[in-house]
Amino acid sequence: DVGRQLAAETAEVIFAAPPDLASGQRFLADVKGRAEKLGRARDDIKILPGAFVIVGDSVEEARAKRAKLDSLVYYESGIASLSIALGHDASGFDPDGPLPDIPETNASKSSRERVIELARSENLTVRQLAQRLGGYSGLAFVGTPKTIADEMEEWLLTDGSDGFNVMFPYLPAGLDDFAEKVVPELQRRGIFRRDYEGSTLRENLGLKRPPNRFFEEEAVRKAG
Repeated sequence: DVGRQLAAETAEVIFAAPPDLASGQRFLADVKGRAEKLGRARDDIKILPGAFVIVGDSVEEARAKRAKLDSLVYYESGIASLSIALGHDASGFDPDGPLPDIPETNASKSSRERVIELARSENLTVRQLAQRLGGYSGLAFVGTPKTIADEMEEWLLTDGSDGFNVMFPYLPAGLDDFAEKVVPELQRRGIFRRDYEGSTLRENLGLKRPPNRFFEEEAVRKAG
């Protein structure tokens, strides 16, 4: 709560980490609502969640790439991450079986519930779940250029975010896949620029230049 309040008071760009669209919508509404109460405009802050993007010619191919990446995670490291997330020692679980029932603990309930839901929704074994958590378990768009653009467009049009900090699974091919396949699809829909509007990051993010607290704007113009 303290961090959100500080962001509402001072931030212009926020690197966020919501795991899904509903969480992103709640975070954006909360922070921008706080900013408005402080006299700031909603567009004074850009919220950009981290998004892990894996592109394939088919959804199945993209998922296979994701599974391959997850399989490279050292199992003991993944089990440690799983145990922390569950608040329960997972080292004795059958690695190739489903996640067993996890008793309540004093650890974070939201973290525990998120992991249990992930295991159920994707039908992951304990090994697969551990490797996912030991690698990257946050927001991910895994699919074809069209399905990825569909998801990004939904986030943008339903106040889930103002854009994304795109993260690539490997370089340079992961970056090339996004630039050459996903970006043209986003441009076709009119939700990504074809040219840069300005010469600075601030201008290209659509952020206004804050007043200089040491000089009045009029004095600056006259001096120029």
